[in-house]
Amino acid sequence: MTQNGNGEQAEPRGASPISNAVAVLRCFSVDEPLLGVTDIAVRVGLHKSSVSRILAILESEGLVERDEPTRRFRLGLGVIGIAGPLLADLDERRVAYPALRELAEQTGETSALLLWNGSEAVSVEQIPSRHQVKHTTTLGTRYATTLSASVQVFLASEPPERVREILAHGSPGAPDDDEFEAYRRRLAEVSERGYAVNYGETSDEEVGVAAPVHDHRGDVVAAVLISAPRFRISPEQVTELGKACAVTAAEVTRRLGGSAGSPGTRF
Repeated sequence: MTQNGNGEQAEPRGASPISNAVAVLRCFSVDEPLLGVTDIAVRVGLHKSSVSRILAILESEGLVERDEPTRRFRLGLGVIGIAGPLLADLDERRVAYPALRELAEQTGETSALLLWNGSEAVSVEQIPSRHQVKHTTTLGTRYATTLSASVQVFLASEPPERVREILAHGSPGAPDDDEFEAYRRRLAEVSERGYAVNYGETSDEEVGVAAPVHDHRGDVVAAVLISAPRFRISPEQVTELGKACAVTAAEVTRRLGGSAGSPGTRF
């Protein structure tokens, strides 16, 4: 990072105002919903004065809002307004909602629908558990950890060389070369079984199972996920949750006019 004549950090050459604004918005996450100007400046590599100007514009448009007690910022409801038309137009989301609701009622746990952006699973719909203690996430949450149930589902549909390419870009928890064969076998089991399991592997407190949704070509276009607190789910119950998840995913596939791909064709 270069400095200007006042000794301040200068903005990177070639970075457009729009790119900088997007970078600021991407700083916010489920784990860190509140951020100060200094926090954001460090993350995006801009001077605090530049970040303050960007935040002022975003705040005027409702894309961020200030938390008065801390004077830090959070994402604003305007973000939902922008994303709303996209979410409403997603066939997978609209078709899956009734099935996800039935799944949540049947299992008593949180159900969700996730799409794949090429390297991460992104949550686009969710029905929270009826229990007071439950696992939920905000829409738009992204999962990249290789042991996440939804990520396993999507990677199991990719050819081995594509999986290696994705993992080479630094996916959290990615196996090294010596471990890749074991991970490949795990993905093959996901394809054969029809659902993936994450029993406290990415979080000691959470269990996740996920199953693939297919389109009319048999390609995986989404994943149905069940997430639950680990203390409530025994290893024996995981199988029942997995089967229920797979049944729901098959129902969403049917409603989309899709057909399940052949098990084990990738691995």
